[in-house]
Formats: sequence, C-alpha cells, structure tokens
Amino acid sequence: MASFHDRIKSGKKGTAREHAVYIERLGRYSDREDLVHAEYGNLPGWAEGDPLKFWKNADTHERANGAAYREHVIALPNELSTEQNCVLAKRLARELVGTKPFQLAIHAPEGKLGRITNPHMHLMYSDRLQDGIDRPPEQMFSRYNPKYPEIGGCRKDSGGKSPMMLRDEVIATRKKIADIQNQALAEHGFDARVDHRSLREQGQERRPERHLGQGRIRGMSADEKAAYANARALRAGF
Repeated sequence: MASFHDRIKSGKKGTAREHAVYIERLGRYSDREDLVHAEYGNLPGWAEGDPLKFWKNADTHERANGAAYREHVIALPNELSTEQNCVLAKRLARELVGTKPFQLAIHAPEGKLGRITNPHMHLMYSDRLQDGIDRPPEQMFSRYNPKYPEIGGCRKDSGGKSPMMLRDEVIATRKKIADIQNQALAEHGFDARVDHRSLREQGQERRPERHLGQGRIRGMSADEKAAYANARALRAGF
C-alpha cells in the first residue's frame, strides 16, 4: 500500500563520509543485502567521480557550525517494480537537488515481520550550490563572498532564510514529492495515491500506525509477529 513518508535530516561536520558508506552498504555495512541501486551526481571536478572523496572533504572543510550534508529519506510505493522505483527515485533526486552535489541509494529491505518489503530512498546532498566557478575543496566549503564569489566558497541554499520561509519550503517540497509519486503511480496504472498532509489535515480519524522498535519486535512471540504481519498485509492489500 502506497503511503507517504519523507524524513528530512541534517548531518553535522564529521559524519558525512560515514553516512555515505552506510547508505551505499560499503565496509562494515556490506553484509546488508537490501541495496538495489546507487548513483551520484553534480560532483565538482576535484572529487574525481568519487562521492566518498567529496563527503570526506565536506567533513574536513565545512564550517564548524554548518551541516556537512542534508538528507531526504523517502518511502517508495510498494506497488511499483524495482525498475519503476529506480526511475521514480532518479526523478525525485533531479527535482529536489537541482545542481547540488548528491548521492542516491535505494534500499528494499524485507520488513522485520516478513511479507511486506519497505522500499525507500536515501538522498544525501550538499547545500553548496554549484555556480560554474572552479574551486578547490578548502575554498568550496568556506564562507560565500557575494561581492567577489570567485574568492569565497559556494553559496549555501539554506542561507538567509527565516524559520517561516524554511517551513513553507518544507511543505512545498513534501507536496512536490507526493505529486511526483502520484504521477508515477498513475502512469503505471495504479489507483493508489499518497498524501503529504497529516491525517488530521486529511480529515481522517484513524490513528497513525504505531512504529515497533527492534526491541519490541524481538520480544514478540511467533504468533504475535504473524498476527501483526497479517494485519499489515490486509491493510496494504497483500
């Protein structure tokens, strides 16, 4: 059952490269078998096509109080095939990051209670806007100079915005994500739709599904797990 989920995260300086390793299931995460697609784009020349090199330099040179990366974690529709979700994820990445450096990974883990997979995308990106000026990494992540941009860093997209402006931007982004997903569902002949609004805003009285943590799942009996999985499958139409 298609459902809307978009979690926006920020990563502080020193965490970007490790998070990129995590989403691409490299190193100590290589035993996880849920990675179905990975790509990157808009990297500066000095990164030499290596996103890990880019994030390592973001960790090193980004300002101490700045975010080394931003991230969208977006649920993808179960109705779509892996190939269709890859096309959808690529379109979402293009629409959300524009010319910003990014790294995309799609995971499709099987739910801890079985039967239902959980396809979703991790979209890591830098706030630094590419402007055609060739800068070394230590300059790229430095403070932007509006009068002489060639001697300052790349401008950050989040700079100078009020809390209200940022709030409106988040709402507009969530709506854009829902619209793009609904277009993909319609193109492939599915009636299911997602809604970026809260249940209250939609006028629905049901409660949001309660998330079960790993500890709670481990403590459930086999019968309890089966009952919960069956209930979810019925709600999802499987």
